[in-house]
Amino acid sequence: MENAGIGWIAAIVIGGIAGWLAELLMKSNMGVLMNVLLGIVGAIVANFVLSLFGVALGGWLGYLIAGFIGACILIAVARMVRRTA
Repeated sequence: MENAGIGWIAAIVIGGIAGWLAELLMKSNMGVLMNVLLGIVGAIVANFVLSLFGVALGGWLGYLIAGFIGACILIAVARMVRRTA
């Protein structure tokens, strides 16, 4: 099964880039593995949220944008959870 019309290797690379960009913007220090995970999971989350509004992003650029948005959301949520704990 492929992610957003791209292969698994490309999903890992693009997810890593998206997570790294989100890490730079959000000024967090997560590490390479966490960047990849945030980018991939972030893309899944963002694609789901965007689909609720009728927006569909496809291809590697769409996956990068969705991964970046989703990773930023996940970092913000993690910060909120840490503050309340």
